[in-house]
Amino acid sequence: MTLDSQVIRPARLASQRMHALQNDIMDLILRRNLDVGNAMPTESELCAELGVGRNTVREALKVLQALGVVEIRHGFGTFVAATSFASLGSSLAFRGRLSLRHGGQEALELVDVRQALESGLVGSAIDATTEADIVILDELVTAMETRAQQGLAFLEEDQEFHRHLYTPLRNELLSNLLEVFWNVYRQIHEEVGVEQHGLIESAQQHREILDAVVHRDKILAAERINLHFTGIRTHLTALGG
Repeated sequence: MTLDSQVIRPARLASQRMHALQNDIMDLILRRNLDVGNAMPTESELCAELGVGRNTVREALKVLQALGVVEIRHGFGTFVAATSFASLGSSLAFRGRLSLRHGGQEALELVDVRQALESGLVGSAIDATTEADIVILDELVTAMETRAQQGLAFLEEDQEFHRHLYTPLRNELLSNLLEVFWNVYRQIHEEVGVEQHGLIESAQQHREILDAVVHRDKILAAERINLHFTGIRTHLTALGG
């Protein structure tokens, strides 16, 4: 056994034990039927029940806080955290932006996942879309077209269009995931930029998606969403070189 392997093995074992402890704490939350906002057992109680030291418990709780499982309020205690995708979004955005330096593969994979969600669910969204929803979507596309003609980006309108397109489904998890992917895309977009003709083309693609929604054509709507993401993918591929 080499010296390097002797060093790595204890480190790997320590990492595995910490991961197991994090799972034990999450299992404890479920066993005790704790819900969002409920106070966690004290550090002393966790140490006694899980058979580990106070510093180890503190380290595990800090990791769980970063993962959005618990919330540590200094001076008050630790609580079960509300649903949050912030850490996921930050991690994905970093990985996506970093990947642009060496081919952009992870950024492209993020586009693939978002495309699959949107094109796969647009049919169900159309079934639930009302005339009032269509009016809002039309206003957003019109704003995109106006800004594109002026050479101005329209990230806010774009995000709101995609958000509102799926709002009729009333699926909170979907809304949160789409927001995560959108925020990742926003950071990548702001880093790489887009040319004027790209703005006009994007606005036109959103108009075509909306036209398919207005005519309740589920197949065409999915095809146009796929085409829209093909353009995004082509742009990222060129940047990743």
